[in-house]
Amino acid sequence: MQTDIDPRNLIGRKAFDRNGTKIGTVDEIYLDDATGEPEWAAIRTGLFGRDAFVPLEPSELVEGTLRVPFDRALIRDAPDFGVGRHLSPEQELQLYHHYGLDAAAPPPVPDRDFGKLAGTDDS
Repeated sequence: MQTDIDPRNLIGRKAFDRNGTKIGTVDEIYLDDATGEPEWAAIRTGLFGRDAFVPLEPSELVEGTLRVPFDRALIRDAPDFGVGRHLSPEQELQLYHHYGLDAAAPPPVPDRDFGKLAGTDDS
């Protein structure tokens, strides 16, 4: 998604699926823990509906509305984690799998032998 958009400006916007069917209204935006970039939107799906999480990366802001490139049924079937709480890495992974997207690779484990020069032998 366009990174120059202030995530606060997405809240309250209408959201539509890939076919132009209204999903609901953007209720909350969740930022990536590592980068601080907008990563997920919680969409209120109906008058008494629940919030469904949708990924922002393949979504677009078009003429003031959020266009999500998935079918409404898939969005409504997304795992429900409730809003107002932090998404855990495990919950994010479930969402990525639900939408058939590749999750970002975890950061590499730092080398514990940082005091040893490459190609040397301590024996």
